[in-house]
Amino acid sequence: MKIKIYKERLVKKLKPLLKNIFNIAIVLILAGIILGLSLFLYYTKDFPRPDSLSERSFVEPTKIYDRTGKVVLYTIYGEEKRDIIPLDNIPKHLVHAVVSAEDDDFYKHFGIDFNGIARSILENLKGWNRSQGGSTISQQLIRNTFLTGDKTISRKVREIILTLELERRYSKDEIMEFYLNQIPFGGNAYGVESAAQTFFNKSASDLEVQESAIIASIIKSPSRLSPYGNYTEELMIRKDYVLDRMAYLGYLSEDEAQEYKEKEIIFSPSAQLLRAPHFTLEITQYLEKTYGEDYLKTRGLKVYTSIDWELQQKAEEIVKQKGQDNIRYNAHNLSLVALNPNNGEILAMVGSADYFKDPYPEGCTPGKNCRFEPYPNVAKRLRQPGSAFKPFVYTDAFKKGYTDKTIVVDEPINYAGYSPKNYDGMYRGAITLRSALAQSLNVPAVKVLAEMTSVEDSIKTASDFGITTLTKPASFYGLPLVLGGGEVTLLEMTSAYGVFASNGYANTPVSILKIVDSSGKIVEEKNSSPKKVLDSNIAKMINDILSDNDARSPMFGYNSTINIPGISVKTGTTQNYKDGWTIGYNNSIVIGVWAGNNDNTPMINAPGISVAAPAWRELFEYYLSKV
Repeated sequence: MKIKIYKERLVKKLKPLLKNIFNIAIVLILAGIILGLSLFLYYTKDFPRPDSLSERSFVEPTKIYDRTGKVVLYTIYGEEKRDIIPLDNIPKHLVHAVVSAEDDDFYKHFGIDFNGIARSILENLKGWNRSQGGSTISQQLIRNTFLTGDKTISRKVREIILTLELERRYSKDEIMEFYLNQIPFGGNAYGVESAAQTFFNKSASDLEVQESAIIASIIKSPSRLSPYGNYTEELMIRKDYVLDRMAYLGYLSEDEAQEYKEKEIIFSPSAQLLRAPHFTLEITQYLEKTYGEDYLKTRGLKVYTSIDWELQQKAEEIVKQKGQDNIRYNAHNLSLVALNPNNGEILAMVGSADYFKDPYPEGCTPGKNCRFEPYPNVAKRLRQPGSAFKPFVYTDAFKKGYTDKTIVVDEPINYAGYSPKNYDGMYRGAITLRSALAQSLNVPAVKVLAEMTSVEDSIKTASDFGITTLTKPASFYGLPLVLGGGEVTLLEMTSAYGVFASNGYANTPVSILKIVDSSGKIVEEKNSSPKKVLDSNIAKMINDILSDNDARSPMFGYNSTINIPGISVKTGTTQNYKDGWTIGYNNSIVIGVWAGNNDNTPMINAPGISVAAPAWRELFEYYLSKV
């Protein structure tokens, strides 16, 4: 009885205490919830949305291609050198190499690999040097995309929350594609496609297994493990380790791993790729002027140019070699243009003998006293054309009713003190216009200009053909115009000869076929059409004269450098041998070549047939062998 009374009294006394404890517990639980919510809200304030990854507009460079879209001539990068590549185009062995190097359990975990974190902590305590840290691929993606590099608790909490949300919203393949296009590889290279282009000069889709292992190895420490740094031996050790991991995880057999370890790896030079340099830089300048530098570096434009890369490569090879040969004539530079006369598309352009060569002579001042300068595009510089201008004057005479059978007397002349001489100093008496033009005789040409047409009309004809540089009054040029007394460019001269090749149609030179943005929308497209500027019969007459080897052989010899059956061609040489020209064509291509010195230093007794025709002939024969 006493015990019962005691229990009742004890319960009565404890009841308020228990009630207080319960109330305190409730308060603590509520406080914990509030604190937890507060911490959650604090850590997730201004949170980026993981789903914005699919909306994320990656910074993409502008790429300049050849006419096929298969050869990259140049890439205009911003601060991030990034080229987006779909997962479907990425070889499986590259994905396997990255998983092996960075996250064994990527396809098993839900974004946070707690076992990996614990393992990393344990191994760090033991001093082991494993390939992986505690961060999964998903965490790395979040960290590189949305977060700073601060090593704080709040950042880690935000990273975990965002990673879990990322895994909830996206499939593993989607996460892998985001990751492979986002991860940094040192310098301004981001994503595996840019890494492959930078290190191996190929697309990621073309990587071999050992190259994929290199790419995966660099992720750990892009700066230290750069192929162009001081730790290439360490990079190779890690590459072998990644191959071993791939074998351990079943992606390769041990024999395959060993085979790929032993394969040679060749890194591309650590320089920005620039093909067809003079042409490509002209394109770049146009793009920057039209679209702006920032736009080009971020919007991923694809610029399809007119360049025939195979022909361009051959042209560069020939110009470099023939330019070297010409040094014996004291001619240190050479330039070439090839275009399609039917649409004006530039197929090849070589602006100097060698873009990557130093100026000559050593120590000269570019723009003043250099005989050779690598960077100026001589194809667009003003030079005198010599006799290469004569066909335009003869054309104007034919327009006025004269024909190739018209007789002109080759004899000493004097027009108000102007007394031109023929190249060989001889006179031939009565001669047809056909023979006079074919042999490039100076005296008959001046007579044609003075007596059969006029300076004004000849300038008008040249202008109709696309020559834009003869802007001074006719009196400034006078009769020497027919012998090349006006300044023109190789590009416009080559294009103007295209009027003959196309039987009377003029085309503006075309360098860009189309420009497409990153979404596939065409933002610019070639929009030009031929313009009829010459009667077809007159064009055919000029073509026939310039291909008549019998008519020109008294001056040039029957087996001259310019004799290619069926090909029309004209040479040009200026006074004192400052410029040498050869321009020739058929109905599908026009090739023009200039030779000389940047500073106008005279060559040594070198006519166009000696310094320009050899390069012209070799490229023309190459072209004919391919069509």
